[in-house]
Amino acid sequence: MKFEMVMPKMGESIMDGTILKWLKQPGDTVEKDEIILEISTDKVDSEIPAPVSGTISQLLAAEGDTVDVGSVIALFETDQAVESSAPAPQEETVEEETVPVVAAAPAPAPKSKPQGARFYSPVVMNIANENGIAFAELETIPGSGLNGRVTKKDIMNHIAGRGKAPRVQAAAPAAPAGFTGADGIEVIEMDRMRKSIAEHMIKSKHTSAHVSLYAEIDMQNISRIRERNKKAFKAREGFSLTYMPFIAEATTRALKEFPMLNASIDGDRILVKHFVNLGIAVAVEAGLIVPNIFHADERNLTGLARAINDVATRARDKKLKPDEVVNGTFSISNFGVYGTSVGFPIINQPQVAILGVGAIKKRPVVINDAIAIRPIMYLSLTIDHRLIDGAMGAQFLQRVGQLLEGYDPEMSL
Repeated sequence: MKFEMVMPKMGESIMDGTILKWLKQPGDTVEKDEIILEISTDKVDSEIPAPVSGTISQLLAAEGDTVDVGSVIALFETDQAVESSAPAPQEETVEEETVPVVAAAPAPAPKSKPQGARFYSPVVMNIANENGIAFAELETIPGSGLNGRVTKKDIMNHIAGRGKAPRVQAAAPAAPAGFTGADGIEVIEMDRMRKSIAEHMIKSKHTSAHVSLYAEIDMQNISRIRERNKKAFKAREGFSLTYMPFIAEATTRALKEFPMLNASIDGDRILVKHFVNLGIAVAVEAGLIVPNIFHADERNLTGLARAINDVATRARDKKLKPDEVVNGTFSISNFGVYGTSVGFPIINQPQVAILGVGAIKKRPVVINDAIAIRPIMYLSLTIDHRLIDGAMGAQFLQRVGQLLEGYDPEMSL
């Protein structure tokens, strides 16, 4: 039986997609839900699984082709019965039946380790920094995660065994394999994501009048909450309790009090959104993506934690839908996971502000005329001065800080 695989619809506003890479070729045998190609929209890249088990007989779209949703991109030969998404043939008897099949939503599948440098999660990078593990040493750690990614367990096992073997010293970067530039210059073509990021950032700087502020936040109470609840939370939810849900909750509450920061500009009109679609910037292998938590203001702390973990995981595994990275109203960029104390991110258009989260580090501070050691975090706020004045931006940032410092250290989750 012959089946037609068509370009899947990746979101309500997405009418076409670009074939980035075919992972299988004509004649290859595939299993249902095995990843066979990567496609790109103007929002996200996605891995697409085979709709049926069988043999690929023909590829009808080449790498680099932009194809309309619903257009046939590949033909399969299969013995597997699949429910058709199109009207059944009119003929009662046919020698060969052709059934259009829309590719399913991305599904997990085993993949081989990619060539080149690996992507390291913020958790792994933090552990490496805290334990003095140089990047050269990090590269030697066997990874058990997706694409050979180093997990928290992998790096902790490596640290536990460091005393049994000599550490790897950082060395000068070696020339890439196959690089023969006589002038010492390597030319690398930008990929689609890097081009998109570059265009978006330049557009934002040309559109908005960027002004940045920052404040110092005492995270003592939240640190105590995390310490009291982290074991029970991890056992119940299956992932670790981080600082980000607290920051997200404080931000959404403050946005309700300062709705102009949750607005956008449309010509001479101000569009104030009375809902919060909170964007969370996520570092991925090819760059950066900002998926949204829709109606974040309607979620409690645990709900925000679940949503943040979900979108971050799916962003790194290329499982986001294009509709999840549009229509955000405010964004948060957490560069602190890599140890950076202060940064001033660029506004994510068409929004009018973005919050930057720095690393939480113990610092000496003055409390009641005495010096104390507290976990301190620097929050930065970049505002569009076309709409937000410095006074309003400062008041909003102060309010976020008050909410963060005001958590009850005895609260349970």
